[in-house]
Amino acid sequence: MTAGSITQISVNEVAALVAEGAAFIDVREHQETSAGAAPGTIHLPLQSLAVDQVPTGVPLVFICRSGRRSDSVASALAGMGYTTYNVVGGMQSWEAAGLPVIAENGAPGMVL
Repeated sequence: MTAGSITQISVNEVAALVAEGAAFIDVREHQETSAGAAPGTIHLPLQSLAVDQVPTGVPLVFICRSGRRSDSVASALAGMGYTTYNVVGGMQSWEAAGLPVIAENGAPGMVL
C-alpha cells in the first residue's frame, strides 16, 4: 500500500489494520453512531469533516452505513496523499458478520 492510494477491504480485514496502527474512522452522522458503532472508531461526521481533523502519519480506515460515504471520503483523501481503506458494505456488513455494535451508552447497539 502506498501513500495516496485507496484499497477496498472487508470487515474481516479491519482488526489487523487497526492492530498495525491504522485509525478507524466512522463518517456517519451522530444520530447514526449514537445508535450503534464499531468499537474503537473515531467519529468524524462527513457533513462537518475537515481535513485538519483527520489523523496524520497513519493509514486511515473509513466506514459508514453502506460503504458509499466512506468510499467518497477515502477517495478524496487518497487524492491528497493519504493512505486510505474503505470498508465495503459498511456497518451493514459489519453487523451482518456478527461483529460488535455498541450504542453510545455502552449497551448493545444497532445500525441505522
